[in-house]
Amino acid sequence: MGIDVGYYVYLPPGYYQQANKNRRYPVVYNLHGGRPGGEYKMVAIHRFVDSAIRSGKIAPVIYVFPNGGPMSWYNYPQFTNGRGEDVFVKETIPHIDKQFRTIARREGRGVQGYSQGGRGTTRIMFQYPELFGSAAPGGSGYATEKRIQENDGVESEYVKFTPGYNTWDLAKRYADRQDAPPLRPLIWVGSDEENYPSNLEFMDYLDELEIPYQKLIAPGIEHNARQIYEIRGDQILKFHDANFKRMLKN
Repeated sequence: MGIDVGYYVYLPPGYYQQANKNRRYPVVYNLHGGRPGGEYKMVAIHRFVDSAIRSGKIAPVIYVFPNGGPMSWYNYPQFTNGRGEDVFVKETIPHIDKQFRTIARREGRGVQGYSQGGRGTTRIMFQYPELFGSAAPGGSGYATEKRIQENDGVESEYVKFTPGYNTWDLAKRYADRQDAPPLRPLIWVGSDEENYPSNLEFMDYLDELEIPYQKLIAPGIEHNARQIYEIRGDQILKFHDANFKRMLKN
């Protein structure tokens, strides 16, 4: 788009030590919530990542917090510089792989997000399953995505996407692919948030499509990623860690 696009990056302990100069690390991309994009919105969860690494709960890993643009992870050409999905998939990921010692292949790459970032994670993992070996959408507004599906791309009076550009249709398209790499996402959500019922409905839909997944419910938590991390963060971190270890071992 001819503009600078921001991101934060967390590098694990020992990254710059001479003994690790040839070591490559798995990487997780964390997609923020809200509109417009703001890469700072979830950067605080790096503290949970750092603590888990230092305590030996997970292996060292890079976390990246990119900017999703004015529609947050949607391509939306109606807005100036509105290509959030393309920038992430086609530019940010290759840039990170060039700038840092990532394991630059599916087996060492994960994606996650919360709220609007959970919606983006879901769409992107189903559109580009060859890019991500681990995926964890959280707190996603699947009811809004359903409204988009049922109204030919219309989300609201002011927002209209391309028909079929939603989590429900993309999941079906993925399920129908014969050559699709396997996905088994972790769907995480607070039991007291308004998106909870639609997350359960979407999981039922994945059952119908025979797409396997894992479920993580944070009891008593409303729509707040940090609070979920405080009581269930280790499980999210260990989910990615286990996927990387399994795939990189094979």
